[in-house]
Amino acid sequence: MQIHSLTLDDFSSTDYFLVGIHAAMEDYRLAYLLNLHLHIKLKRSDFDLDSKHSNGNATYSLFEYNNTSTENNWFLISNRYKAKIQSENLSLFSESQTFTYLIPEKKKVDYFLKLEGDFTSKTIEKTIEKINNLPQIITSYTIKTNELKSKESLIF
Repeated sequence: MQIHSLTLDDFSSTDYFLVGIHAAMEDYRLAYLLNLHLHIKLKRSDFDLDSKHSNGNATYSLFEYNNTSTENNWFLISNRYKAKIQSENLSLFSESQTFTYLIPEKKKVDYFLKLEGDFTSKTIEKTIEKINNLPQIITSYTIKTNELKSKESLIF
């Protein structure tokens, strides 16, 4: 007899906030800029996010900052993995690239900023405003996590 089962819908979207960032730069440069302008200390995590896809395994870079005084956690996650596919015929152009996405329904998002903890909506708005004021950032905005089909990829 089943008493209670948990599904992903049991976790409310208030567990964390998700910010989508569009920026044409390397992950370490974005982490540096966010550290500089948001006064945080993102650093490369000891592990990356691994995911299995139809064309093999994909690894997504992960940067993290744990603020022990406020008990807030910041995570910068890449959304795109560039895979090289080797063609069977050997020629100069026999190698091609394909992209695999952590959150496939948000293919245009380059990075996600996952904010866990006691963040207010006003704090999130100010953070997005600071990110959008950076000249290297195309845009950033909040993403409604309850509308994502593949939100299980963000549970780690």
